[in-house]
Amino acid sequence: MTQLTLVMGDITKMQTDAIVNAANSSLLGGGGVDGAIHRAAGGELLHECRLLAGCKTGEAKITKGYNLPAKHIIHTVGPVWNGGSKKEEPLLYGCYYKCLELCVKHKLATVAFPNISTGIYHFPKQLAAETALSAVNDFCEAHPDALREISFVCFDDENYNIYQSLLAEMPHT
Repeated sequence: MTQLTLVMGDITKMQTDAIVNAANSSLLGGGGVDGAIHRAAGGELLHECRLLAGCKTGEAKITKGYNLPAKHIIHTVGPVWNGGSKKEEPLLYGCYYKCLELCVKHKLATVAFPNISTGIYHFPKQLAAETALSAVNDFCEAHPDALREISFVCFDDENYNIYQSLLAEMPHT
């Protein structure tokens, strides 16, 4: 059974098989989590990301972790919130699910997620957390022994408190 954990802190410090980068579609770095990951990983990450030719919203691609404690970085492009009219929820769900599929494909047992799309993309934090947990729960039901641990790494109190409340309501955490 996969263990779900909640962490308050800096995702670039996570010692996991992979961390997830809430990237923009170019994969060439940006602000927030994306910029922090690129700075911490070093210039080789930018070089590898250039070779990936970008990423579509709701999709995911994997690179090495370079100077990070994590062995890999899974880059996913979350949706920009437009009031819910542009399939934002299914796209965000896809971000989480496709990252987990890449973990299985690359035989990774531990992964850490940031709060995808809740920063400059303005996805409502409560809905984003519910969507993330729905995707993770569905994945774990379909692949019960695929991963050892999935962490949600929050950088702010609001997201942390939302995840803490939602995880407390789940029967198997």
